[in-house]
Amino acid sequence: MMDAPLWALGAMSGTSLDGVDAALVQTDGHRIHAFGESGYREYSGDERRVLREALGRWPGEDTADALRVVQQAHLELLARFPQVEVVGFHGQTLAHEPRGRGTHQLGDGDALAEALERDTVWDFRSADVALGGEGAPLAPFFHFACAQWTGAQAPLAFLNLGGVGNLTWVDPTRMTPEEEGALLAFDTGPANAPLNDLVADRLGLDCDRDGALAARGTVADGALERFLDEAYFRKMPPKSLDRDDFRMTTELVKDLSDADAAATLTAMSATSVMLAMEHCPVPPERVLVTGGGRKNPVMMAMLAAGLDCPVEPVEAVGLDGDMLEAQAFAYLAVRVMRGMPTSAPDTTGVAAAVSGGRISRI
Repeated sequence: MMDAPLWALGAMSGTSLDGVDAALVQTDGHRIHAFGESGYREYSGDERRVLREALGRWPGEDTADALRVVQQAHLELLARFPQVEVVGFHGQTLAHEPRGRGTHQLGDGDALAEALERDTVWDFRSADVALGGEGAPLAPFFHFACAQWTGAQAPLAFLNLGGVGNLTWVDPTRMTPEEEGALLAFDTGPANAPLNDLVADRLGLDCDRDGALAARGTVADGALERFLDEAYFRKMPPKSLDRDDFRMTTELVKDLSDADAAATLTAMSATSVMLAMEHCPVPPERVLVTGGGRKNPVMMAMLAAGLDCPVEPVEAVGLDGDMLEAQAFAYLAVRVMRGMPTSAPDTTGVAAAVSGGRISRI
């Protein structure tokens, strides 16, 4: 049957450049019927270096080495899920400039579909950008389904703290995610990317694990104030960011000790979320945090102190914060296969609800 639920496999390689997540979701494109197994394939230090060097590059520029890393890592991981009916392949975002050159997610869906022998949906963002949208964030339609899956009856917010932060405000009482008033979504500001880059450059680490470095530091208020002067925070949503749009954060903390720099960058991420909450149509009942930032106790404590509602990891409602974005692209893949919208004016600023994604059929 056309509306029968499918087992879809979603894959996500985020701007934090830590590795590839993959997760199974059973869905008809409307409701979540079940969550399945998940997996993770970490990037090696050399692979991470290759990807970092390719950031900011566009099609036609030298991305061959990065493409090999992306394709091989995804193939190794996704081949572990032989029973899947369709694959949602996000690829690796290298550049994002929706009002300029567009958006670039590195990856070859045709080659992946052939290797996996599974229909593959990919290039999720380009159609939205072509119709005037930001092309991001794309997880909000899935967040809407998650809110209904949890049985929520009042507005709530999902906060993803990956390389970049993004917020989805959801009214779960609406019928569909594309309905006016069902969603509002936008990027809040930098999340983990500046902090990850700092500890990589200064200490050779991949992240500030458990917020240990930031916990020993003191926030430099002057640097924080200059960060908050950025015009982006006064721009009305929908709006989106490239991973490196806030490179100036590195300059703002360059003269600080390692601990003070980490504390200040963490405060920048948390404070940008506090400013973002002012855009919500009505205050959310709770904020559910996903992505690596929810594992940083310093970040979570700052958010809890600065927001007027409970702030909890998504695990509090039975979701998997490590896999939510991969699950999102599994869900979106089924919607694309069935011609259903994947973004709307209130999520990306696109002119009208649009179904993005290219389908590589076997």
